Amino acid sequence: MILSRGTIEGVAAALAAHGLIPRGGFCFASDEAAPAGLSGAPAKSVLLVGQAGAASWPHFQRWLEGQSQPIANPLDTWSREVIGAVAQQFGARAVSPSDRPYLPFQQWAMRAEGLKPSPLGILMHPEYGLWHAYRGALLVEEEIFLPEPHESIHLCDTCSDKPCMKSCPVDAYSEQGFAHDACLGHVRGLRGGPCRTGGCLDRNACPYGTGYRYPPEVQAFHMAAFARL
Repeated sequence: MILSRGTIEGVAAALAAHGLIPRGGFCFASDEAAPAGLSGAPAKSVLLVGQAGAASWPHFQRWLEGQSQPIANPLDTWSREVIGAVAQQFGARAVSPSDRPYLPFQQWAMRAEGLKPSPLGILMHPEYGLWHAYRGALLVEEEIFLPEPHESIHLCDTCSDKPCMKSCPVDAYSEQGFAHDACLGHVRGLRGGPCRTGGCLDRNACPYGTGYRYPPEVQAFHMAAFARL
């Protein structure tokens, strides 16, 4: 059975009520070890869910303000609740990037939307730049029909200056990878104020997708979560 276009549009409408959007999907190959769907049988397809820019932030904030107790990982919890409810509505199984054992969300995203990683590791989107995220996915026991992702120029290949590799005070990103300890030490230190309040300087230096850049308060939230501040 093929999941109808009307159903996919229904999923999109349900997600839009929370500032989220479908982020592409695909059918698993017959010889592929697909994760289980809702019934426990292997899923036939996956539909990724995420955001472009900070559209989901006001919805998350309203939910957070309504919680009576502090929550350790509030954004993950909110995403699970929202995507889980949509999955239940449409007979799918909801999964999250933080589920254990980890599911290959990065590979799924590249396959679904034809994206490639930036030097920062974040997937570069031709419209959103680095200002997007994947919050979960729906595993469906039916085939879904979605158009193949358009082949687009990888913007990082056309960027000769690479400002994203030159703006960090401690050179956390390099060809050798991400210097996690150096970044963490700086963000937590006396000179890390700009990073704590305005987000990663390397990420903000990227010239693409600036119309979708997260507002400072959103970037500060993510930085605080990363640094456990």
